[in-house]
Amino acid sequence: MSSDIVIKVESINKCYQIYDKPRDRLKQFVLPGLQRLLGFPPKNFYQEFWAVKDVSFEVRKGEAVGIIGRNGSGKSTLLQMITGILSPTSGSVSTQGRIAALLELGSGFNPSFTGRENVYLNGALLGFTRDQIDNKFDAIAGFADIGLHLDQPVKTYSSGMMLRLAFAVQVQVEPDILIIDEALAVGDALFQKRCFQRIEKLLSDGTTLLFVSHDQESIRTLTNRAVFLSKGRMAAYGASSEVVLEYRRQLHVDESSYFSDVAKQLADKAAQASIVASEVVVGAPMLNAGEGLPFATSRSDQLSFGDGEAKILKIETLGADGMPATVFYPGDIIRIRVTCQSAINTDKLNVGIRIRNKEGVKIYSWGTLNQDMAERARNSSDDIFWSRQATAGEIFDVELEMQCSLGVNLYEIQGSISYEETPDYTAQRILHWVDEAAFFQVLMRREEYFFGGVIDLKMMARW
Repeated sequence: MSSDIVIKVESINKCYQIYDKPRDRLKQFVLPGLQRLLGFPPKNFYQEFWAVKDVSFEVRKGEAVGIIGRNGSGKSTLLQMITGILSPTSGSVSTQGRIAALLELGSGFNPSFTGRENVYLNGALLGFTRDQIDNKFDAIAGFADIGLHLDQPVKTYSSGMMLRLAFAVQVQVEPDILIIDEALAVGDALFQKRCFQRIEKLLSDGTTLLFVSHDQESIRTLTNRAVFLSKGRMAAYGASSEVVLEYRRQLHVDESSYFSDVAKQLADKAAQASIVASEVVVGAPMLNAGEGLPFATSRSDQLSFGDGEAKILKIETLGADGMPATVFYPGDIIRIRVTCQSAINTDKLNVGIRIRNKEGVKIYSWGTLNQDMAERARNSSDDIFWSRQATAGEIFDVELEMQCSLGVNLYEIQGSISYEETPDYTAQRILHWVDEAAFFQVLMRREEYFFGGVIDLKMMARW
C-alpha cells in the first residue's frame, strides 16, 4: 500500500446468515456435515443477507471522505470492518496509523467507571501511556465541559454528556485517522459547532477523516470526496457535491415510489371505509334532531367525532378533469370533493377541510363559511352556502378547488361539517369531524419548476 494511502478497501463483502427459527441454527451446525459424510449435497437452513457487497475505495492521508446513504445501506457495517470490529466475509481492508472511532454512542466506555476512569481506559486502548494521558487530560476535560460529572459513573450520563466525553477523548489524542458515525447528531448546536471546528483543525494538521452522516450539507462542506451506499453496494463515488446530488436524486425516486404506494393504499382504504359508511347511513331510518347518525366501525370512523346530525360519507381528491387522482405537481388544480349526508332539516352548515403534511404540521384549513364571510363582506348578492337548506336524509357534495402550491410531501385531509349559529365562526358546533379522510401526494418536476420548503411563495427575482 502506498505511503500516502492510509485506508484501502478492496472488494469487501459482509454476509449475515438469517435464520427463521432458533432451531434452524442448530440444524445448520449439525446437519450439513452429516449430509456431506453420507454423500448428499448439504442443505442450508438460513438465508443470506449481504450488508455490504463488493465495495472498493482508497483514502489518502489528510483527506476527508464522507459516506452517505439511507438507513440499512451498510454504512455502519462498512465502518466496523474498517476499524476491525467486524471481519469481512471476503475482501480486505488495510489501514495505516492510529484510528480513533466514534461509532455507537457509548462504545468503548465501561458504564460502571467514572468519566475520568473511562478517559484513561480509552487512552490505553488507543495506545497511550498513563503519563501521555496525564498530559492531555486537562485538554480533554476542558473540551468535554461536563464539570463535576467527570467523577460520576458514565451510566448516569445523558446521551449528550456521553458524546461530549467520547468526542473529547478521540480528538484530543490527535489520531491519524478519525472515523465518525452519526454520533454528532446527538449533540446540541453549540457543541456541534465546536466539534466541526476541531475536525477542521485536525484536517489542516493532516488527520484523515471518514465521516458518516445523513446531513447532506455536512458531507458536502466537510469532505472532499464521498461514497454513496445503496443496499450495501457503492452507488456513487467521487466529488462530495456530485455524490450528494446523486443521493438526492435517489432519495427523490425512492420517496416518490414510496409515497405513491402509500397514497394508493390509503386511498383504497378510505374508499372501502366510505362504502361501509354509506351502506350503514343510507340503509338507516331517518332520525329526529339530536339522535345522530349511526357510526360505522371502520378505522375511518374510529378517528371521528361529532354530534351526528350530519355526517361526512367520503372525501375524494380529483384532478382538473374531475377524475380521481392522488398525485399532483405544483401548479396543478386539486379538487377536494366532500360528500355529506344530513339527518335533519337544517341550514347554517359549514363544510371544511384541514390539510396536514406527514410530519403532522397543519398547512391550511378552510371551509365554505370562509367563502361565505368574504361574500358577505363584499355585500355580494350571490347565494351563500350557510343559507342553503339541507333536508333530512339528503346526500350532497361540496367541491373545494385550489391550485397546488405545496412542497414535495404526503398530505392528509381532515374533514368536518359543522353547524354555525352565526356566519363568523364564533358559535360553532361540530356535527362530524374525521381524521385521515383522504390522502394525496405532491411531487415535483425538478427540470421544469423547483422550490424548497413546505409551500411555494412564488418568489421573483429582479435586477
